[in-house]
Amino acid sequence: MNDLARLTGVETPAVLLDLAKLEQNLEAMQQLADAYGVALRPHAKTHKSIEIARRQLGHGAVGLTVATVGEALVFLKSGIRSITISRPMVSSGSFDRLLQEPVAREADLRIVVDSQRGVEIAQEKATDCELGVFIKVDVGLHRCGVDPDSAAAVELAQQIDGAPNLDFRGIFSHAGQVYAVEERRAAVEIAEVERTTMLRVRDVLVADGIAVPEVSVGATPTVLAATSFEGITEIRPGNYTFLDLLPIKVGVVEHEQVSLSVLATVISKNADFFITDAGSKTLTSDTGGHGMASAQGFGIAYPCEHYLHRDYGLVVVGLSEEHGKLARADFDLPIGAQVRIIPNHSCPVANLAKEYVVLDKERVDTWPVDAASNAR
Repeated sequence: MNDLARLTGVETPAVLLDLAKLEQNLEAMQQLADAYGVALRPHAKTHKSIEIARRQLGHGAVGLTVATVGEALVFLKSGIRSITISRPMVSSGSFDRLLQEPVAREADLRIVVDSQRGVEIAQEKATDCELGVFIKVDVGLHRCGVDPDSAAAVELAQQIDGAPNLDFRGIFSHAGQVYAVEERRAAVEIAEVERTTMLRVRDVLVADGIAVPEVSVGATPTVLAATSFEGITEIRPGNYTFLDLLPIKVGVVEHEQVSLSVLATVISKNADFFITDAGSKTLTSDTGGHGMASAQGFGIAYPCEHYLHRDYGLVVVGLSEEHGKLARADFDLPIGAQVRIIPNHSCPVANLAKEYVVLDKERVDTWPVDAASNAR
C-alpha cells in the first residue's frame, strides 16, 4: 500500500511519522555512536514519546536526556531508569516535585548546574537519594554554562565533591549556535571547537585533582558533522529522530531522511496563496532555533502525490492559529487537495501534537505524544 492510499481518511491537520525513516535515523545514530565508542543518550524533548524512547533504548541508547521535570517524570514512570535533566534546576518546587516520586529517588538521575545556587539547592533537596551532577560549559551559544576560561568549573566541582549526596559525573555542553550556520564546513568547525573546549576544561579539572568520568556533548548537527570524538564519552542528539529544515540547511542531512511531516488540506485559494488547515497551532510560528536568520517561511509543503519532488515545493509563507498560507507556484491545486509539510523545526511541532499518525508499511497506527506541552 502506497502513502497516498494510507493517508486516505486521515483527518487533517495531522503530524505524520514515517516509521521506516524513523528506524533508519535511530539505527544510523546508534551506529555512529558505536563506531566512535561513545554512549548515546538521546534528547527526548524532540519526540516526547515513550514508544520512540523504548526504540532508542532497544537500539542501544544508555538512557535519555530531557529538558524538564515533567518530561523526566513521564519517562521515569514508564520504566526508564537513567535520565539527565539538561536545563539547570534552581527552584525548590522543581526538586520537590521530582524527588517526591519514589521512581526518581531510585533511578540514575543526573542533573546539570552552572551556578553555586544550583549546587546548593540540589544538596539541600537530595537528602535520601544520590544525584549525579554535571557542570555545564558554555562552548559558544552563550545561553547557559560556565565560562570555560574561568575558574568556575573547578570551584563548582569542589562544591559538588563536598556534598555527601551529590556525585560529580563530569562536564556537559550544547553547541546550539550550529543551527545558525548554512554550510557543513562551519558545522564541522563548531563541533571541533566544542570538543577541544570541553577537553581543555576537563584537563584543568584533572590537573586540580578532580576526576572527570564523563564528557558529554549534544546537538544533532554537530554530532553529524564532527570529524573526531576523541576525549568525548557521550553524545546527546535529539532532532536526529525526525530531522527538519534546520539540519538540512546546515548541510548534514537530506530531505529524504526526514521522518516527520505535517499533513494538511487545501481549504481555500486565491490568486496568491493556497490556504491550508495547518496553522500555528500545528506548525508553530517558530522559524528555527539559535539565530537561524535565513529561514524561508515556516516550512516547505508538497502535494502528496509529489512529496519531496523539488519542482513541487511550496513555501509556507504565513500562519495564523488555524490557517497556513502557501505561496502559489506555476501549478494549481484543487480545493480538498492534501499536502505534506516539512517544518522548519520538528521539536515544537511534536510538542503541540496529541498523537503521531504513524505510517507503517500496510497500515496506519497512532502513538501518543506522552510528554507534550503539559509536561513541565
